[in-house]
Amino acid sequence: MATSTTGSTLLQPLSNAVRLPVDQVNFVVCQLFALLAAIWFRTYLHSSKTSPFIRHVVATLLGLYLALFCFGWYALHFVIQSGISYYIMIIIGVENMHKYCFVFALGYLTVCQITRVYIFDYGQYSADFSGPMMIITQKITSLAFEIHDGMFRKNEDLTPSQRCLAVRRMPSLLEYLSYNCNFMGILAGPLCSYKDYINFIEGRSYQLQQSEANGKEDTKYEQTDPSPNIAVAQKLLVCGLSLLFHMTITKTLPVEYNIDENFRATASWPVRFFYLYVSLMAARPKYYFAWTLADAINNAAGFGFRGYDKNGVTRWDLISNLRIQQIESSTSFKMFLDNWNIQTALWLKRVCYERATFSPTIQTFILSAIWHGVYPGYYLTFLTGVLMTLAARAIRNNIRHYFVESPTLKLCYDIVTWMTTQVAISYTVVPFVLLSVKPSLTFYSSCYFCLHIASILVLLVFPLKRTQKGSKKHESTQPVWSKKLEEENLLQKNSYSTTNNSFSQKEEITCRYQALKQ
Repeated sequence: MATSTTGSTLLQPLSNAVRLPVDQVNFVVCQLFALLAAIWFRTYLHSSKTSPFIRHVVATLLGLYLALFCFGWYALHFVIQSGISYYIMIIIGVENMHKYCFVFALGYLTVCQITRVYIFDYGQYSADFSGPMMIITQKITSLAFEIHDGMFRKNEDLTPSQRCLAVRRMPSLLEYLSYNCNFMGILAGPLCSYKDYINFIEGRSYQLQQSEANGKEDTKYEQTDPSPNIAVAQKLLVCGLSLLFHMTITKTLPVEYNIDENFRATASWPVRFFYLYVSLMAARPKYYFAWTLADAINNAAGFGFRGYDKNGVTRWDLISNLRIQQIESSTSFKMFLDNWNIQTALWLKRVCYERATFSPTIQTFILSAIWHGVYPGYYLTFLTGVLMTLAARAIRNNIRHYFVESPTLKLCYDIVTWMTTQVAISYTVVPFVLLSVKPSLTFYSSCYFCLHIASILVLLVFPLKRTQKGSKKHESTQPVWSKKLEEENLLQKNSYSTTNNSFSQKEEITCRYQALKQ
């Protein structure tokens, strides 16, 4: 079924030539333009040559232009959502602004998603305006919580992560729009912290903190910026391979074939589960392409530098959104989720999981479903994901320790858990791809809801540790995003913030040093 575009039709001839919808062509071309603009931005508008004001203005105007080209007048939603959220922050005050911003931003996104899905474009995977709005919603809510933490809550009440991310002065309207709508992340993100973005714009993101073996801090400054060229080239190679895979192999392995009546009637169970795995694996490269390209764009602009590893090699994964090797070799549900859509997992943790007072896992999955959209398949996937996550945690806590002593047993355990995890992930996300209730239930009923039943039996048989109330308890019992906090803290080693007036430099260094020790 053909889809209409709300953006420019200038590239319609190219769309016809490559046989792709024009909105998808617009997206790819605009991202390639953003890549070139990022190189220009880093070279000619470097922080050493240009004021932060100019960098903010250029980044914002370029971002809004790309949005206008891709989505036409629908791009106004980005400005409206950001503008009203900023107004809410100003008039409500720091005590409750995070709650009002959260409700408004998520509500505005949901209304737009309902309008798009049920009025204009049901079931179409087009490059629609709600995609960028999802990222902007993350930024609006994250920043609101960070300001609330930095300007209202007591320092001793914050977790180490919250303390490092806390923002201690209200951003200007220009800074706010630049953070939400800059050209590097307007189309595909990823989410980044406000402090990291401001440090990048103001030229403070390359300050290094090196810990000596005796535990003393030796703060040094780079004489020249580390080059992102190798990291960008590597990520563009991944993009090319992912796009090639998507254009050639993905189309030959449709997920919809899992509910084909003839296939279900004739194929054996091993064949069905094998096709389930390969068809969902083949659906992932389009995400690899979009997220890796977005990461490369930010790196090309000089944003995303994390520091150096122990061998002195530069790391450009500060805002990376996935780790492909770990995803494809995951031996647990947790490992898969830890490495898939990383920045969204961090956002869910920051604004929901560690702040929830009851059932944080369930609340987090529900928020994730609402944020993703209004297709019923999303809710089936995330409700199934709750069961799978709890069951996987129970099995790991009660069984894994029996297999870690012997290398042979550990290898067998890893092989079995890899196979189980890949099938469970595929089984869980089928409704996410099929979108509607009927085909999703057709798939699950054809499998006799086997993994749902198995998960429930596991939870009945094996004891499951209860999650305690309080953010500190959440950190110690967190099932899915536990490593994320440690990684997030580690990332803050590059985040010197002169905007946080109530933090002394010594407190900043202590905060980051504690993160490094983790």
